[in-house]
Amino acid sequence: MNDSGDGQPPRKSRWGALRHRDFRLLWLGETTSKLGSSMSIITMPLVAVAILDASTFQVSALAALTWLPWLLIGLPAGAWVDRMASRRVMLVCNMVSLVSFMSVPIAAWSGVLTIWQLMAAALVAGSAAVFFETAFQVYMPSLVPKEELVDGNAKLQGSASAAYIAGPGAGGLLAQAVGAVWGMAADALSFLVSTACLLGIRSEAGRKRPTGRSSKSLVRDIGDGLRYVFGDTYLRVFTLNGAAANLSLQGFNAVLVVFMVRELDVSPAAAGLTMAGTSLGGVLGAAAVPWVTRRFGSARGLLIAQATAPFGLLIPMAGSGAGLLLVVVGGLLISLGVVVVSVIKRSFVQEYCPRPMLGRVVVSMQFLNYGAIPVGALLGGGLSTVLGLRPTVWLMTGAFVLTTLMLLFSPVRRLRDLPGPSVEEADAGHQPVAP
Repeated sequence: MNDSGDGQPPRKSRWGALRHRDFRLLWLGETTSKLGSSMSIITMPLVAVAILDASTFQVSALAALTWLPWLLIGLPAGAWVDRMASRRVMLVCNMVSLVSFMSVPIAAWSGVLTIWQLMAAALVAGSAAVFFETAFQVYMPSLVPKEELVDGNAKLQGSASAAYIAGPGAGGLLAQAVGAVWGMAADALSFLVSTACLLGIRSEAGRKRPTGRSSKSLVRDIGDGLRYVFGDTYLRVFTLNGAAANLSLQGFNAVLVVFMVRELDVSPAAAGLTMAGTSLGGVLGAAAVPWVTRRFGSARGLLIAQATAPFGLLIPMAGSGAGLLLVVVGGLLISLGVVVVSVIKRSFVQEYCPRPMLGRVVVSMQFLNYGAIPVGALLGGGLSTVLGLRPTVWLMTGAFVLTTLMLLFSPVRRLRDLPGPSVEEADAGHQPVAP
């Protein structure tokens, strides 16, 4: 796959990573799954409110339970994934998520659904997502050549961003037409499509357990992953930057809809359209990543993307009427920059880290990155109660701007491109881990 069969480097294709059949299947399955998951963003709360008459706290708990597993099992998940066949892990996770979400409409149609079952479904599916996401990042580099890794990640991120635009609207229409539980059923079936696509992949990668694994305990494996991340300058900076950015981003995103409805006096429909408009930035960012990295280099592209952060300060300046456009512009540019940074970081980690360590490195970083999301949401809610909505949005968007300094004053600023694996690291990726 890395050559054309005649000893020459592969020809550039306008399709990029999509010219590979196995990647097309992976992309199709993941896009379908993301579309289903984004529909559940609106259908799950609607089920809780419309069918179970859930309280506001119970609805917010549903969202928190989706991310809580990153804090509870994130670190051991990386060590486990490094010991298992990544493709098999993804298949099992899809089946667990399918059963979990499908249990909700079945229970609702049977008249026995409770809020506790809905919360359990969110927690179980969130736990499966931890393993799936970790295995996915280990599996992905084996399906495309190294030189097309950024393009492949950009296409995956672009379709995911598009799904997050279309999904809530589609879920809302489905709920309006036939009931919210059908949206949960649609999400469950999306995992079936993802499973079929994974089964159709011909590559032998990820089908067998890694060879040469050590007999270390799980705790020592977890420790190795943490030491590797925090002992490496680039991984350490990217991890701390990601956690700080997610904390501040979720701090104002958690109250953004309430801010628009109560402070700017916009209708719920207009607020939804505004949120969809800001999500367009993610699609634009994903489309721009390959050009940005070719034109400026991956390190400089990372820093250029940070230049969008100050536009987030437009959001607390917004007013009613035409002033709502400030939310759209600020949110769109933030989304654009965040996606560019995310794709470049993900591609760098997949190429930079030794393959036997990749699962543990990924979850060690995401333990803090994703673990900051529920903390940021709670922080935003708490501050808005004490300070008010607009001051909270000012504080959190300002904090997000300050997080860019972590990269601007890091070794990244001296580079055009982020480093690839050293000779030792490249060798380590194919050698057993010492006990």
